[in-house]
Amino acid sequence: MAQKNNALQIEELLDKLSVSLTGEELEIIGKLYQQAMKLEVEFFSAKLVDQPVVAPLSRYCDPKYKLLIFSDFDLTCTVVDSSAILAEIAILSFQKASQSGIDNNLDRAKSGELRNLWNMLSKQYMEEYEECMERLLPPEESKSLDYDKLYKGLEVLAEFEKAANSRVVDSGVLRGMNLEDIRKAGERLILQGGCKNFFQKIVKTREILNLDIHILSYCWCAELIRSAFSSAGCLDGLNIHANEFAFEESVSTGEIDRKIQSPLDKVEKFKSIRSDADSTVPFLSVYIGDSAGDLLCLLEADIGIVVGSSTSLRRVGRQFGVSFVPLFLGLVEKQRQLMDEDASVFKPRSGVLYTVSSWSEIHAFVLGSDFS
Repeated sequence: MAQKNNALQIEELLDKLSVSLTGEELEIIGKLYQQAMKLEVEFFSAKLVDQPVVAPLSRYCDPKYKLLIFSDFDLTCTVVDSSAILAEIAILSFQKASQSGIDNNLDRAKSGELRNLWNMLSKQYMEEYEECMERLLPPEESKSLDYDKLYKGLEVLAEFEKAANSRVVDSGVLRGMNLEDIRKAGERLILQGGCKNFFQKIVKTREILNLDIHILSYCWCAELIRSAFSSAGCLDGLNIHANEFAFEESVSTGEIDRKIQSPLDKVEKFKSIRSDADSTVPFLSVYIGDSAGDLLCLLEADIGIVVGSSTSLRRVGRQFGVSFVPLFLGLVEKQRQLMDEDASVFKPRSGVLYTVSSWSEIHAFVLGSDFS
């Protein structure tokens, strides 16, 4: 426990120290960090061939398990939330239509008013989100994972997310977007460092490694996600589960085909995919996420990996008895367990989630030290 606390304190200190660094300095540190991840996996891979290892995970699974990899999209894979991008496309689409003199029957005022409307919706969302987080927290911190209570608490967040989506649809702010403009925005979407490389590599090797890859997202427009991964050359074999815009002649109507709006929708989809997996082969599931909305999926997975440092996710998790452990430290402990156990050392609802600072660490853990 002391070792775990020391590691967490070091991570928090490094986060604070990195605030003042320039972009060039952060890039240098990123390269050093990636090298450290290679060395980490090489350490595990240096074990004798007949000795079981927990990393890389592809070696641990072969040939015992089929690997199911799930990931959130917004702010897990991306640098910017997709809702802000889609709203900006809507505003620019209105400006373009106005300049061309086309009457597109949009029941909206000037583009400036449209931007003000979006800013108001965003502000309302953030304020009510914070209030929602406060309401769902239990008065006392649980000593161990209380999954049922967490699920019940996140019902509050689910209702909030659905109401927020209804407000956006009713406002009409999403009307008038051209499908081609959405695709172009997806092509230009900036992914988190190391994310593109990870998905490129995993898509190429998915059949050899016997794995399935799924994206579970609240994103309003799945086409934006498809375009982002297609431009990165890693759409093939990627299963995307998200909401869809309604279009008429390639122009958005403002309506959303709502498939995944909340933490409850996400975890039910996760469990549905898992139950439909080939039952003739045991499987191991990994979920990668960054927000409180991912908590249920993170805990349902055999291995839950938290990207970044979301304070709301950690606060909610800890209040319901979730422990957060740096990935490398957790792997050292799992390696010790593996030497004494025949069954899988990774189990769902263990109450432990693993934290990483970048996708390079996930890449090293799942695939090994080949970053080419």
